[in-house]
Amino acid sequence: MKSIVPRKTRMMKGLTLFIGVLLCTAMLFPITASAAYYNTYSTVAKLNNANGCYAAQGFAVGSAYVYSVKVNSSNTKAVIYRTKMSDGSTTLMKNGDNGTTYATYLGHANDVVLSSIGGKFYMFVVTMNAGSMSLVKLKYVGTTFYKVGQYTFKYNGANKAMSGVKITSKDANKINFLFKSGLGLYRGSIPLTSNSGTIKVTNSFNLNIKDAKVNGSTISNITSYASQGLGYSNNIIYVPLTYKNVSVVLVYRNVSKATGTIKADSNLSFRITSAAYSDLFEIEGVGISNGGKLWFSTNRRTKPGDTAHDGVHYFNGYSLS
Repeated sequence: MKSIVPRKTRMMKGLTLFIGVLLCTAMLFPITASAAYYNTYSTVAKLNNANGCYAAQGFAVGSAYVYSVKVNSSNTKAVIYRTKMSDGSTTLMKNGDNGTTYATYLGHANDVVLSSIGGKFYMFVVTMNAGSMSLVKLKYVGTTFYKVGQYTFKYNGANKAMSGVKITSKDANKINFLFKSGLGLYRGSIPLTSNSGTIKVTNSFNLNIKDAKVNGSTISNITSYASQGLGYSNNIIYVPLTYKNVSVVLVYRNVSKATGTIKADSNLSFRITSAAYSDLFEIEGVGISNGGKLWFSTNRRTKPGDTAHDGVHYFNGYSLS
């Protein structure tokens, strides 16, 4: 004889089964906080092509101004622009050593970091050259800069070139740097008031970009992306990468304790895919302002040879907490 199960009992069994399936699913696919994804930006200033320097390279963010370096095709001239963050007004800086508006010793000038020392203001520029001009030290007063020194990078006894530079700490005796070469991060320091010398660097950690997620997904051809400089704030580095008209910024946390190969934060990502600048949208450098905005400089082209659109920008909606 077929037993008859009350309808309410059948419903309760069905609900119990559904909850069980839901719990098992949750165990297989943990529920995480919503990822933060930023893909729009605002332009604050245009960067012109003074002295034949058309390619944006190094970029640094100060308290009231950002500084952008552009170079010519042979890396024999470089110009520096100062942009006021509050209104976008931009000034081509003057070379106080010879009265021109360019420098001939900054090489590719791939990244820049700012520092105040003894009440005066300085820039450190990585040239991407190996040897005595690997890192150049400039003093700047308003919109005028002066060359005060240069350094050689040594790694395991050999000269080495670097593509990124940021300061992680400074005390009464020395400045501690984080340098970048490809996907390798290196540490080194200099005496606080030195102007020239040798910086012996040690490999600190490496970046995993292959497994990095941008808006929840990995990028299949990310190893084809060009690596740029880096930004640094609050023990976090921001690493821009570019492929044609797509630029992404990967975020790596807790770098002071990093060793081996580290992975990017999967819950914070940035990407600009530009239809307006379909030939190139290249984020060259990034930096965090005192207000927490993520600023960046670009090379932008609508077509080959069109170099009139480089600029200074920030990502909309993002503020470092």
